[in-house]
Amino acid sequence: MTQTGHSDPSCDTDPNARIEVLLVGMNGDLRGKMIPLSAEEKVWKNSVRLPSSTQSLDIWGDDNDDITGISLTLGDPDGICVPDRRSLAALPWGPKGSKQVLATMHDLSGAPYFVCPRAILARVLDRFRQRGLTPVVATELEFYVLDGNWRELGRPMPPKPLTYRGEANGFQLYDMRATAAMEAYLDTVRDYCNAMGLPADATTAEFGPGQFEVNLLHRPDAMAAADDCIYLKRVAEFAALRHGLKSTCMAKPYTGEAGSGLHVHVSLIDSQGRNILDAAGGDPVMLKSVTAGLLQTMAETQLIFAPFANSYRRFQPGSFAPDKINWGFGHRGTAIRIPERDGPAARVEHRVAGADANPHLMLAAILGGILRGLDENLDPGPQTAPGQEPDCPLLTHDFLTAVRRFNNSAFIADIFGADYQRLYGETKHKEALAYLRTVSDFDYRSYLPRI
Repeated sequence: MTQTGHSDPSCDTDPNARIEVLLVGMNGDLRGKMIPLSAEEKVWKNSVRLPSSTQSLDIWGDDNDDITGISLTLGDPDGICVPDRRSLAALPWGPKGSKQVLATMHDLSGAPYFVCPRAILARVLDRFRQRGLTPVVATELEFYVLDGNWRELGRPMPPKPLTYRGEANGFQLYDMRATAAMEAYLDTVRDYCNAMGLPADATTAEFGPGQFEVNLLHRPDAMAAADDCIYLKRVAEFAALRHGLKSTCMAKPYTGEAGSGLHVHVSLIDSQGRNILDAAGGDPVMLKSVTAGLLQTMAETQLIFAPFANSYRRFQPGSFAPDKINWGFGHRGTAIRIPERDGPAARVEHRVAGADANPHLMLAAILGGILRGLDENLDPGPQTAPGQEPDCPLLTHDFLTAVRRFNNSAFIADIFGADYQRLYGETKHKEALAYLRTVSDFDYRSYLPRI
């Protein structure tokens, strides 16, 4: 086992074994290089390089040099892929003995590169270290498993064991028959998690056909928690490939079914090991102040939690995906839920992000909001209790509005850096405009016959 709990692959290796050096992209995609295991030494000597623009590619893989100015404008220079040994894990779908490791991009001067999501999160975590605080983080990832013929159909379909006459066989929330029907796939997910040392806990069937949630246990290391989450997405994908299926972390793959979220639980431990969010044994106002910090920064950070046009289809009134900037004790319909207020398990649960969010950028945004609550004594206002609807601001349902809020935010410039704010915001602005300018099948079906 490595220091963070990821497994150390066996020395009994296949001649074709490899180590994959992976960079986290802007959109939560993983890009990198496959290195023969016989040449692994070069990985640890920081000799693996990729163009420094690799992590600024948009959803279509375009480097957008006209926006970023860091690709051809500069001659598309290399960056250094510095591996994080804590993230070293087996590659259970590769030849025996294969490994994978996440890396942080550095520029040629040796400094962490401003476009690297892991470097952005690391800077935020440094602020907590300066305060003598450690965020303890757990994530809950929802995703859909689809039938393998999605490319031919051009749309998603549930796996055949979860359909009747080609249609979804109703809601499956917590239905053990749904998990039994997908047992072979879920067993592979579990096997891969075990091989990689991922702290996977409960697996449940969610509302949608083929929708599942895997909980990852809490980590007293937010970087490791983000790494675990992005590895889990990879596990879901490669396990699906093994069974002729497809997994997706799209926030809303089906029109009439539940969206997929990525919920985050956070508590804060001081240098004496005490949870400072404990309202009974710690600071009685800190939990509410941190909650207020998250609420105050939520509109500006929504673009991080909902990074694509499809993301905004998930925010529906009357659903478990919040559409209001509100909070409540034990209320699963709120944006910020307080599951526990007293004792060592006191924490906040952030429920806004979709499964499509980049885990590293998402945690940077959430922890940044918590920092505001630590720096100021803030009041979150009245809670939303079940059956009540206090007056509170709304999350936007519009991609372009979220982009504009992000671009105009001094908070975003502080947490992510002004250069990254501009690069990310302008890239997403281009994506939002492309979405708005595209005439969809809905337009044709609804308007062409009638107008």
